[in-house]
Amino acid sequence: MNQRVPSQRGSQRRDDSSEGGLKDTVVSINRVTKVVKGGKNLSFSALVVVGDENGNVGYGNGKAKEVPSAIRKAIEAAKKNMIRVPIINNTTPHQVVGVYGAGRVLLKPAAEGTGVIAGGAVRAVMQAAGISNILTKSIGSANPHNVVKATFAGLMALKDPARVARLRGKQVEELGG
Repeated sequence: MNQRVPSQRGSQRRDDSSEGGLKDTVVSINRVTKVVKGGKNLSFSALVVVGDENGNVGYGNGKAKEVPSAIRKAIEAAKKNMIRVPIINNTTPHQVVGVYGAGRVLLKPAAEGTGVIAGGAVRAVMQAAGISNILTKSIGSANPHNVVKATFAGLMALKDPARVARLRGKQVEELGG
């Protein structure tokens, strides 16, 4: 396996075909130092987003003495933290703002052909989820961990139009929008 150490905010994509077509993207890798009595212990922390590009997406953190081990741990954590995202016409059903700590992420549905208008961490989540037309704006924190968690908070707040219509006793077309 030919893996390179990406820059601190680098992005790396890999196809893990053995796990049902899940693709993973390394959002950030940090060098972490713990000061102990005998000196400094060096380790690496990785933030990874995993998705099947069909509405399922997850994120995870991993920490280890070497980068590949940290990425592997983060991928395993991300697979356990998967959520289902409602996607209509390759975009989100409605506008939403996700909040986590000081990070806020605005997710706005876009017309066909717009593409993914997003920064690094949000882009990784949208591409892993399979959303190909969306407008986003990251407000507040630029920390990739907070931005990814705020994006997930927004995605979890999305409501599926079919479920909303069923709860209201209407047809999906009657909801408007």
